[in-house]
Amino acid sequence: MNPLQFDTTKPHSARMYDYYLGGKDHYQVDEEAAAHVMAVFPGVKTCARENRSFMHRATRWLAREAGIRQFLDIGAGIPTEPNLHQVAQSVAPDARVVYADHDPIVLAYAQALLTGTPTGRTAYIQADVRDPERILGAPELHETLDMSKPVALSLNALFHFIPDEDKPYDVVRQLVEPLPSGSYLILTHCTPDFDPETWEKVIEIYHQGGIPAKVRSRSQVEVFFEGLELIEPGVQEPHLWRPDGEPPALDSADVSFWAGVARKP
Repeated sequence: MNPLQFDTTKPHSARMYDYYLGGKDHYQVDEEAAAHVMAVFPGVKTCARENRSFMHRATRWLAREAGIRQFLDIGAGIPTEPNLHQVAQSVAPDARVVYADHDPIVLAYAQALLTGTPTGRTAYIQADVRDPERILGAPELHETLDMSKPVALSLNALFHFIPDEDKPYDVVRQLVEPLPSGSYLILTHCTPDFDPETWEKVIEIYHQGGIPAKVRSRSQVEVFFEGLELIEPGVQEPHLWRPDGEPPALDSADVSFWAGVARKP
């Protein structure tokens, strides 16, 4: 099968996320599935927006405050500007970013992820997060990043699509283990903590569309950061993680995410 061929008869998580963010890279089947989600969870657009805003703030903090110049963003999704490299390079023009995703739909738009600053670099790896060895051994990674220096590993809105049978905690450990001291993990994850009944319905809609989905509690999300030093305020609702000024007054149930940044000692 041509890697750029993709099924437009079934909903796709990346295209649905694009719809929630107000993008244009989706099809009617994605709009219909997203409409079903919005019918049971009207806050889903807030959920997507606040997750995205957190990624921007965390990336700026890592580039500005932590001095990070290398980023590995797995589960990049359909490009929605500003992308991670644009945020990082707005602070540090020499920042280098490698994106990885396994979805053909993302590959089709990957060129938009590769337009960085003249002094920085970007690259794209077609690979599945469930195959850490493929990502960590990719020539594109080693041609772009110096793996002897700190790297920020970004896993935003990804692991709620990795069910338990795929051993998500082991996957994260395998990705973090080879990173040098001073590296960081950024991770966000949908949660049922604030409205479990609604999230049962949301998960069912995704499952009906053939999309694996698994939301997790705060304590379950905290396990992803074991062995790392969480940056204050720890695992937090994304809009409350180091907000720019006064945090927005939002209903936690509308956001329904946990987010965190942690340093590898």
